[in-house]
Amino acid sequence: MYEKDGEQYFVVDSHMHYWNAAPDNWVPGAERYAKGWIECFHAYQGLAPAETHWPMEKFQKYSEEDLMRDLFQNGHVDVAIFQPTYLTEWYKEGFNTTERNAALGERHPGKFIANTRWDPRDGDDGLKTLAHNVERYGCKGVKLYTAEWRDGSRGWTLKDPAAYRYLEACRELGIVNIHVHKGPTIWPLDKDAFDVSDVDHAATDFPELNFIVEHVGLPRIEDFCFMATQEPNVYAGLSVVIGGLMHARPKFFAKVMGELLFWVGEDKMTFGSDYGIWEPKWQIEGFVDWDYPSEEFSDYPRVTTATKKKILGLNAARLYGIEVPAELRLDAPRDVPPLTPA
Repeated sequence: MYEKDGEQYFVVDSHMHYWNAAPDNWVPGAERYAKGWIECFHAYQGLAPAETHWPMEKFQKYSEEDLMRDLFQNGHVDVAIFQPTYLTEWYKEGFNTTERNAALGERHPGKFIANTRWDPRDGDDGLKTLAHNVERYGCKGVKLYTAEWRDGSRGWTLKDPAAYRYLEACRELGIVNIHVHKGPTIWPLDKDAFDVSDVDHAATDFPELNFIVEHVGLPRIEDFCFMATQEPNVYAGLSVVIGGLMHARPKFFAKVMGELLFWVGEDKMTFGSDYGIWEPKWQIEGFVDWDYPSEEFSDYPRVTTATKKKILGLNAARLYGIEVPAELRLDAPRDVPPLTPA
């Protein structure tokens, strides 16, 4: 639990990973893509303060001890939510799987929520796997990667009828939190496969589900904001926004945060460190201290301590039904439905 200037913050890191991108996990014949992917991730780490940068060997496969120290011992995180990314065309055991994440979580009860994933191209077998993962791991959410390559296909959209089958299955299984990667591309995936328009379509047709748009559609921030303001069940996942912009692009960070606060609102924004691209410690401490840098941003909503408490943990806790100590709670936000797992 983080405390600064007499204020305590309940922190939920709602977007983090435990990956294996070491060379011995690369699929033979796909080494170029497996190597390029993790090198692109590593380049993004360069947007953080220099003292937090990792050597490539550690970045490819950090240890359980690294993760527990960086999140919970040093990083101020109270609860962390695993978001898987499979990429099995490039990584033999997958890049960051439900099973790998959940196994770590089971060794540390109470610290983690293990989300799972689905891909509509998996058909009936994928639906069976989704049901199994909910039963086995108690998954409360899914992470979707619409640009992932599969057997010659270089992406899919939430508007696909096959995707609607999975959204219907989520509704039936009690999964209400749908995290969708819609942000900066990672080589060699196609940038256009991360367009946010399909979220608009699905959010209208599935009002019972929460669509947390991870990375807020960057660089399409205007498209995302205008879509999210009309869809009450669309949320802004701030992974990449804080880690990628707060230190490296402070003026642009202020603009993005201002637009999000104006259009989307502080009750629909969630913190995610995107660990292990970036460690949570400097992000949380920096955000608690942050305010707009000048009067140039005076037409944006002001950022209060309550704003920061909501974004850093209370909003995600509400979405996931996480128990927050009574002394750390704020009054429930008005006009935002408390959509929590059944």
